[in-house]
Amino acid sequence: MVIELLKFKVASNLRENYIQKDAQIWTTALAQYPGFLGKEVWINPNDLTEVILIIRWATREQWKAIPQKDLQAIEDKFVQAVGESYPIVESAEFQVRKSPH
Repeated sequence: MVIELLKFKVASNLRENYIQKDAQIWTTALAQYPGFLGKEVWINPNDLTEVILIIRWATREQWKAIPQKDLQAIEDKFVQAVGESYPIVESAEFQVRKSPH
């Protein structure tokens, strides 16, 4: 399994709408692609403007196989729904390894 981590800064008064639209648009769209295993939204209690998305993929190949034009179309729909673009503040990729015991 591969974890995609995306961090955004969203004004705390806009955060709930952002999360709701993300679920409606991004999560629904990504769920149509092979390899998508699920998604979590993490809120930093010490910084209410920080929204972290944790997206689980079966393989890196399946994740990276999503066409760029599809991702841009989803992003365009999302930006239209929330009213502005929120750039990624940080992104990271992690491999999940099972513990040996």
